[in-house]
Amino acid sequence: MKIDLSIHSFSLRHHFRHVPGFGAIGYAELCRDMGFTGINLSLNDAQFRHLGGTEDWRIRKFRDWIDRTGMSLEVDTSGTAPEHMARMIGAAADLGAASLRTYTRHGGTLEEMMAATTADLAAVIDLAEARGVTVVLENHEDFTGPELAAIVRAVDHPRIKILYDYGNSQMVLEDPQAALEAVLPHVASVHVKDHLMVRAEDAGRLTVAGVPMGEGFLPIRAITARLLEAGLRRFCFENVWAYSAPIRTGREPLDGVVLGEGAFRYLDPPFDPVRVVLDQGALSGAELVRLERAALDRGLAWFRGELAALGVE
Repeated sequence: MKIDLSIHSFSLRHHFRHVPGFGAIGYAELCRDMGFTGINLSLNDAQFRHLGGTEDWRIRKFRDWIDRTGMSLEVDTSGTAPEHMARMIGAAADLGAASLRTYTRHGGTLEEMMAATTADLAAVIDLAEARGVTVVLENHEDFTGPELAAIVRAVDHPRIKILYDYGNSQMVLEDPQAALEAVLPHVASVHVKDHLMVRAEDAGRLTVAGVPMGEGFLPIRAITARLLEAGLRRFCFENVWAYSAPIRTGREPLDGVVLGEGAFRYLDPPFDPVRVVLDQGALSGAELVRLERAALDRGLAWFRGELAALGVE
């Protein structure tokens, strides 16, 4: 079978930051040359982050590139406030993106966060429908799979779906495969990545660390096979080397989660920066760029091998 394999701009975030002249078009052309058939572009700040600015000419230039090459496109933001979402749905449509990823930024109790997120999304479904953009809510270190599915069911509109991230359920101490089963009927997009765990005594607090694909402990082949079985044909590769996040405060291990085992296995120090970086400030910009590209290349080769083993082109 064939899939659309895209790549997220987060995979080259240090290139955007430290390589002079590296911008959205250069990123997109590099990804096409690497064999990807689609791209994800982060617009996750007031200046549309990896697009490089919010000017109309910049949006038109990138849209022209997408139309000319036929690459698929998804874009990212964060927050669900209706005014913000209206702006971002418009930007996604203008860029030619099929979907807009977001996640909640609400605080309060879990019930308050879920209610506010549901109300926000319900307020923008007519606009999303009118502009032809599907909003995908990500399991982004805040909600469990059942909680996320409950929000989408409450909105109950085909333009509101879920982006399943292979590793983010770990921040709420939820088994990644259990999270997938809870959200699977609503999944429209995925982020493929790899993680491992670092003990509190080694990282200051219990931490999830991103590593090159194939060098962590997530059950990537099993998750990918389940998604393919369910009919998903678009996968977004995300190189999360040098990323880390603490376990969300107040969360306790859910059923099937044993810290130190399975997907939650610990990596013992010392930590080789080729694999794990907990303090990016300890590396120069040039080192970050070099190691990031090496991690991307190594992880992509590994993942393509996994896809081949699953009979995927």
